[in-house]
Amino acid sequence: LAGTTHYRKGLPVGELFAQDVAASLELPGVGFEAVRYESRKADRVGNLLVDGNTYAAGPAFHGRMLTVGLGHDVVQILDEHSEPVRTFPRVFGRQTETIFDPASLVPLLVAKPGAWSHSPLRALVTDPVRDWLDKAPATDRRRLLNAVDAASESAGFDAAIQAAHTLIQRGDTPDMAMLGMLARRLANGTEPPATNVDLSVYDTFTTVNTVTGEVA
Repeated sequence: LAGTTHYRKGLPVGELFAQDVAASLELPGVGFEAVRYESRKADRVGNLLVDGNTYAAGPAFHGRMLTVGLGHDVVQILDEHSEPVRTFPRVFGRQTETIFDPASLVPLLVAKPGAWSHSPLRALVTDPVRDWLDKAPATDRRRLLNAVDAASESAGFDAAIQAAHTLIQRGDTPDMAMLGMLARRLANGTEPPATNVDLSVYDTFTTVNTVTGEVA
């Protein structure tokens, strides 16, 4: 390939490549991120428009001037002090729905549990968790959402919802202490998988007198 002649310049490709290398700047001696940073002002609900797509920083950032870091596969939102506040997979093309971090919406539902039926989070949780929250009175709904919010900070939203799912399926009360502990174990991979226990082994320890019907 290097010996072929460039169709337009009439010179060997290898010679043109050597010229390109000579004209290139040296890479820095330390590692760096290939990221482009741009300023964006969040709208009244804390959303930012980036390349035609809407990313949700959260209501706490409404009207604030933020920095957006655009990587090849990640969009990172930073506050006024350059501290990261949200990270999303980068979306290419146009997406009609707002791109959001599920955990960022939980505090809003804790404050207004009645908004649960219209929340985008409703479609992201498992059926048992959704049914429990649908039927729960506002006080119990707030209590579970508060537990999910607390667990999400240490274990992540997915682990928090999985913990709530497990507790509800067991018939346990999904309170903050139990949900938080289970979510951390799930996130760390230390929670053993649920198994069906065969209790028939205990039948060998009892015998029934067929005449009297007494259990020995």
